Amino acid sequence: MADPDAPLIEQAILTLVAERGEGKTICPSEAARSLTDEDWQRLMPKVREAAIRLAKDGAIVITRMGKKVDPDNFKGVYRLGVSPQEAGDGEAA
Repeated sequence: MADPDAPLIEQAILTLVAERGEGKTICPSEAARSLTDEDWQRLMPKVREAAIRLAKDGAIVITRMGKKVDPDNFKGVYRLGVSPQEAGDGEAA
């Protein structure tokens, strides 16, 4: 089976963080697992790349140990959450 393309991975991330809601995060592996039942680990580099693109666009935030990180400069275990600006988009003006 071919790996999912970048837009599909990005949509999986966006869907999962939206479902989790503001103030909560997902593990990147949740996005990989939502796209394939077998050998999801192989998708982790693509999930990371998609998460970085989404964070740079302001669609999500990447956190490490509960603090927002620079998408261009982070290492180790990380989580993905709703961007504060995205969370406020649904509010009436």
